[in-house]
Amino acid sequence: MPAKKIKLGLKIVIGSLALGLLVFAFVPEPVKVDIEIIKKGNLLISLEGEGKTKIHDIYTVSTPIEGRITRIDSEPGDIVVAGKTILANMYPANPRFLDRRSETQAKADVAGAKAALALANARVKQATAQLDYDLVDFNRTKELFNKKSVSRVQLERSELRLKTLRAELETTESNRQVMLSRLAAAKAQLLQPEVNNNNASVLNDDCHICIHSPVDGRVLRILHKSESTVPVGTALMQIGDPADLEVNIEMLSSNAVQVSVGDTALIKRWGGDDINAQVKVIEPSGFTKISALGVEEQRVNVILSFTDPIEKWQSLGDAFRVEAAIIIDRADDVIIVPLSALFRQDEIWSVFKVVDDVVELQQVAVGRRNDRFAEIKRGLKVGERIITHPGNEVAAGVRVEARK
Repeated sequence: MPAKKIKLGLKIVIGSLALGLLVFAFVPEPVKVDIEIIKKGNLLISLEGEGKTKIHDIYTVSTPIEGRITRIDSEPGDIVVAGKTILANMYPANPRFLDRRSETQAKADVAGAKAALALANARVKQATAQLDYDLVDFNRTKELFNKKSVSRVQLERSELRLKTLRAELETTESNRQVMLSRLAAAKAQLLQPEVNNNNASVLNDDCHICIHSPVDGRVLRILHKSESTVPVGTALMQIGDPADLEVNIEMLSSNAVQVSVGDTALIKRWGGDDINAQVKVIEPSGFTKISALGVEEQRVNVILSFTDPIEKWQSLGDAFRVEAAIIIDRADDVIIVPLSALFRQDEIWSVFKVVDDVVELQQVAVGRRNDRFAEIKRGLKVGERIITHPGNEVAAGVRVEARK
């Protein structure tokens, strides 16, 4: 009897083990999922946009006159002082080359000027000779008047003629000076450009001007580097103060109307830590821009000013690309969940909640949200667990375990 009982007990144990193994073999394994624990936090509602930095006041230094400018030695980044730093030197431009027609005409002008000068010299000689003769005649008449041999009327007529001839001599001498000037002007038309042994233009140090920096700051960019002859108003370089930096963000007009002056902003993805900023100006006029998809969009420039110390953003310069998030609303100390956990079930926002490693479908009331999180007004409590990025195999009643 004892042996029979032992055999029976062994059969029962073996059968139970076999049944347990059979049951375990057909029980499905828990689905591995990403689990997030519900907690409270601050939710920032923001509008994002791309843009670039810009210096508020950029000064373009231009040539005040037409002339020849020497090579500019300044480089981008150089410090300049208003009224002291010499940015460029200008000299009179060289005369132009003469074509055959212009040269022939200029030579003819010189010949004509020489002939006119010769005529003027002859008239001066003629006037001088006439004056000398009348001066002798006047002196003779004066002596005769003193001897009572001629009347006073004759003396006065002789004196008047002498004065008239003196005036005529002055006129002819002045005319000769005019002819000399015309000859010099005619010869100037024949001047050709001058170069030295290095094929560089000969510059006159007695006639040049210095272009000084109009403001304190740094050289931003050189627009004209080499020595050349330039017209008046040619842009040479741009100068500005890097400490006077701001950010210009291009936003859709439908988003810009939600922004107010004074709103807090974050400068992001510029190559360093996020920088705090503030909305300074919302431009009242928009513009049309073609998007990457070829769609016309109405955009508005929103200007941001930095609120962090300059040490945090001093590595930024003019026209650097940045992204900005302008905070238009916020909710503090509220229950938030990742958007990846939310989905719509029968037009109602829902999540998959995990209770004792089993999935439950939980409907929730969603409040404000941004591009990553949403505020939960009803349906979840702090400390509960939910599934993010649920797959097709996740459903109510399914056993799950956290993915490691």
